[in-house]
Amino acid sequence: MTVQTTRPAAPLTRRAALRGIGAGAVGGMLAGMLGGCAVRGRSALALPQDPAATAAPDLVDLARFDPRLKLDIRYATPANFMGRVLYPLARAVAQRPVAEALSRVQTRAEAAGYGLLIFDAYRPWRITQAMWEATPPEKREFVADPAAGSRHNRGCSIDLSLHRNGAEVAMPSPYDDFTPAAYRNNTAAAAEALALSRLLESWMVAEGFVPLANEWWHYDWAEWRRYPIMDVPLEDVTAG
Repeated sequence: MTVQTTRPAAPLTRRAALRGIGAGAVGGMLAGMLGGCAVRGRSALALPQDPAATAAPDLVDLARFDPRLKLDIRYATPANFMGRVLYPLARAVAQRPVAEALSRVQTRAEAAGYGLLIFDAYRPWRITQAMWEATPPEKREFVADPAAGSRHNRGCSIDLSLHRNGAEVAMPSPYDDFTPAAYRNNTAAAAEALALSRLLESWMVAEGFVPLANEWWHYDWAEWRRYPIMDVPLEDVTAG
């Protein structure tokens, strides 16, 4: 049975929270910093270095690694909290152990009649910086600080949901929602949405992922600290 799509009333999504930034400011920042991810090495901040990150990066294209994974890369479209295209192509990339674990989660999901729907994975550091610089200081609680980098920058975070026969299922809130509806301790959503969220969480945790408390869609690979913060453009990742 296909899960009916229901949404909480008027959620404060990232787009709503950041409304008022202004297309000019965002457009100027992205044009200067991203340029289709063609600008290499030019930024106001230095790429953060983590001495604990001793593992060699091994990024893989998730769609090539496991074609069963379904992608809905919101940052490759204007349908994201910035309201602009941030990625030059709709691609999901992650460290190889992360990809291997996701493939095992996909197998678990298939056994229950579902599949994984990937919203985002590896995010080049320059994108994190662009998000930060284009966000007013009073609203930066909603974005990662590029001075520290994010786990997405390490290729160790996955934003995802479930689909059934290709149709996205209802979860406790929309993706990129910044209300308590997105929190994992939310119990006010529809029972079926809560059950699916918990089901996805159980599968992800069983395969080595750690859930983020205030975003039902976000999971970090347990060994994320071993991998460096990276700024490799998405289009430059060739391993499958």
